[in-house]
Amino acid sequence: MPGPICFYIPSHIIDHIARNARQLGLDAEAAQRTAVASAAIRQQRQTSGLTSMEALTAPRPGRGDRQIFDDQQQFETGGTVVRGEGDSPVAAANANAAYDGLGATREFFREVLGRDSIDNAGMTLLGDVNYGDKYDNAFWDGSRMVFGNGDDQIFQDFTRDVDVCAHELTHGVTQHTAGLLYTDQSGAMNEAFSDIFAACVDQFVQKADAGEHNWLIGEEVMAAPMYGEAIRSMAHPGTAYDNPVLGKDPQAAHMAQYVPNGDPHVNSGIINRAFYLSAIDLGSYPAARIFYAALQNLWPTAVFTDCAYLCAEQARILARDGKVSRNAPQTVRAAFREVGIE
Repeated sequence: MPGPICFYIPSHIIDHIARNARQLGLDAEAAQRTAVASAAIRQQRQTSGLTSMEALTAPRPGRGDRQIFDDQQQFETGGTVVRGEGDSPVAAANANAAYDGLGATREFFREVLGRDSIDNAGMTLLGDVNYGDKYDNAFWDGSRMVFGNGDDQIFQDFTRDVDVCAHELTHGVTQHTAGLLYTDQSGAMNEAFSDIFAACVDQFVQKADAGEHNWLIGEEVMAAPMYGEAIRSMAHPGTAYDNPVLGKDPQAAHMAQYVPNGDPHVNSGIINRAFYLSAIDLGSYPAARIFYAALQNLWPTAVFTDCAYLCAEQARILARDGKVSRNAPQTVRAAFREVGIE
């Protein structure tokens, strides 16, 4: 079954920009178009087929091959194929960046977690660039990764930060594992797992570990006037941004700040910080193995306490098998308790 359509930039940020951009001297129309287009995408999936494949390498079923499409500023996916698996780089930098981002995510899941593409069966990875007109977002539509160009005032092209691609593709992994419903605590976990593995893919590319990473999500897609801001902070949820354009980061960092039935992007900060605390002690990859094992054992309506229990239990199993350090169960339990999840 298809999963939910998941957007990278939360609706509360897009709505804030749309309301305030004009008075701040920015392009209000770009934000308004993004809000309208995103609402339309939620209501009806785009189902355009593959086209213009004659001169490019076709994907090999079950091999996790990549295909990059150019949507040519149309609000419709599945445009012209511009690069296939193994094809030489093309003139468009964002098409190459999308190709590389899909590849980095695929390799992280394969090398670190032993997963074969999104579905663990070599699913072809589809990526669309140049979606819409100054579209200020990126999303996973249940079958493909879609990148907007941004408006270059607030956001740059969404292929510029590998964690955008990794975040959205992880929604696909969640779709094929726990199937977490996109509401309340299960929805917050859906978003958190995407941030968790996005941060790990970023470290995989940078050859960094927990102590060297900035734990920011989306900092590289911020346009020049927004330099220094980010979409989320995993280390300190609620501090990623605070300015008239984006508003103030509302992410919760502890259960004391939890918003019942709130936006999954807000409450996800609690699980994000639990992972960050675990990774700082254990290392990012061992922590990723623990949380990935938990993800495979969660179910659609799971809540935070289920996640905490399964992460500790999987840490115990992995520690017993010598795959993570012996103190991993205690570290994971302490991390969840520090964010108010017993």
